[in-house]
Amino acid sequence: MNFFSRQFKITKQLSTIHLIVLFYLLAVCFSTILLSIPLLHQSGVELTFLDTLFTAISAISVTGLTVVSTADTFNAFGKVALTVVLQFGGIGIMTLGTFIYILFGKKIGLRGRQLIKIDQNRTTLAGLVKLMLKILQIIVIIELIGTVILATYFLTYFDTWQEALLQGFFGAVSATTNAGFDITGSSLIPFADDYFVQFINMILLILGAIGFPVLIEIQELLSGKYKGNNEKYNFSLFTKITTITFFGLILLGWLLIYLFERNQFFADKSWHETLFYSLFQSVTTRNGGLATMDVSDFSLPTLLTISVLMFIGASPSSVGGGIRTTTFAIMLLSIFNYAKGNTSIKVFGREVDQEDVMRSFIVIATATMLCVTSIIILSSSENFPMIAIIFEVTSAFGTTGLSMGITPDLSWFGKCVIMFLMFVGRIGIFSFLFLLRGKETKDLYRYPKEKIIIG
Repeated sequence: MNFFSRQFKITKQLSTIHLIVLFYLLAVCFSTILLSIPLLHQSGVELTFLDTLFTAISAISVTGLTVVSTADTFNAFGKVALTVVLQFGGIGIMTLGTFIYILFGKKIGLRGRQLIKIDQNRTTLAGLVKLMLKILQIIVIIELIGTVILATYFLTYFDTWQEALLQGFFGAVSATTNAGFDITGSSLIPFADDYFVQFINMILLILGAIGFPVLIEIQELLSGKYKGNNEKYNFSLFTKITTITFFGLILLGWLLIYLFERNQFFADKSWHETLFYSLFQSVTTRNGGLATMDVSDFSLPTLLTISVLMFIGASPSSVGGGIRTTTFAIMLLSIFNYAKGNTSIKVFGREVDQEDVMRSFIVIATATMLCVTSIIILSSSENFPMIAIIFEVTSAFGTTGLSMGITPDLSWFGKCVIMFLMFVGRIGIFSFLFLLRGKETKDLYRYPKEKIIIG
């Protein structure tokens, strides 16, 4: 009893950031133990500890980079167990934790609300429990609809309804959580000519990556449950910036991939093949990790473009990683307004908080240094082309999961670097920075200010 009371006192002394990271580390430990159970493996399969740990971190961070084949390693029970891990990683530890807590009739106290606030990047403690339940409700509904559609359609592909259901269920969960895992053995390449499967997966990928606050506002708009049914619904500034940036990046990626590959990979393809190849690859860079082709077949400009898109990643408060779309948008708005001589950023009748501007540049600078350092380290420890390493690093940090096929052949050290990037990509740059800094102290005095030459 004394042992548990001591542990409880220790956790009470930890900051909310430290607790969030601790919960994700515990989730990784639990997932590693779960996925190492032999009963979940195909007969004759033996997983090393490092490969199991890598798979667990990839699943909790919903990245999708794998050192083993999911289809050949796990049996039906193992694949279902993997979807459970993907749910914890995609929806979030605090979301599922809140649901379980309420299920047992417990109330969420101030400490729990602070954890939810940090985990979901919220600015207020108000309405957080309802927010968690809404997120869970929306994601479960999306996954159920996706499962029904895909499982029904897969009856034409697979011999038994059980296999069609498993493929549909796993595919819907993997796409909605943007996990990038597959049980086909070759991602969505078997469906490269099936535009219906690609379309459904793109919808699920977008719904998972666009951000929970956006989905909640859309739900409120469709249900009419806001100020008044006769009043015009006003989307938040976050939703407006997020949506425009999110779909703007998809369109930009689609256009650039087409332009770079029209005389390369698309040279012998029909117009509809070109359309879906370029569009799907652009959508999946938001955080999906699924692919309808071997990305190694793309030219260097396309691979670099995809790397940049993966570095940007998904929207905040979504299933994705990266620097996030709003961070990228605020950076562009800052540059544009500074070039025009403006001292503040005004958009959609609102003014962006200067602290958010500073936070955006901190995220971008830290993420860039982290990825560049990782690229330099891996280029010295691994014997792969530079573009393959850049691609792998940005995919891991953006928790995307696309790869040029080097993941299984990384050294143990290289795998550790990628695991670290996937974990940081999942918890976010600010959580990572808060782990490194000491206790916050107030300035008791100030020095005279002096200008420094910049640029």
